[in-house]
Amino acid sequence: MNFDSKLFDHTILKADASKEAVEKICKEALEYDFASVCVNQCRVKLVSELLKGSNVKTCAVVGFPLGAMSGKIKAYEAKCAIEDGATEIDMVINVGALKDKEYDVVLDDIKAVREACEKGKIILKVIIETCLLTDEEKIKACELSLEAGADFVKTSTGFSTGGATADDVSLMRKAVGNNAYVKASGGIRDKETAIKMINAGADRLGTSATVNIIK
Repeated sequence: MNFDSKLFDHTILKADASKEAVEKICKEALEYDFASVCVNQCRVKLVSELLKGSNVKTCAVVGFPLGAMSGKIKAYEAKCAIEDGATEIDMVINVGALKDKEYDVVLDDIKAVREACEKGKIILKVIIETCLLTDEEKIKACELSLEAGADFVKTSTGFSTGGATADDVSLMRKAVGNNAYVKASGGIRDKETAIKMINAGADRLGTSATVNIIK
């Protein structure tokens, strides 16, 4: 299988990621024409400057990696990232609220970030952290993401107890149908795994092993 380079968000999210390492990721993304470079908010300005004039987008994570803060804070973080040049936002839901069945809290949380995303000008991906959820909760999280106007639902942060699985991608694909895209992220380190995710219904893959996979 030959991969379309635009399937990939080239990712560097570790706390110790240096400026040099981020610059290297951007250089690789430009060379291979990946969909985006995904970074923490503090690196957004650097990345957007390095990618300026290219077809590679700047993606920022919000509420990362726990999602355990108010929607107002997430919305402000998204706003700051967008001001620095982000054109895609990957936000983490309030997992605890979802488990407590406080669906209005989860919905308002996503809506706050959606509003910060300039009424659809900025792509919004909602990370539901599948490894912490039951299948019923995963479906509900997808439904709430759709209701809030998200463009993507995303499996994982890659910083919790597990990453993407083909079964979860398939479940999420069925839950959103053709009304949103699905991004698989977390633990995708080889071509075989990437193919499984795509065959299960993933539209985008988030990985730091992107170059090795696409080669």
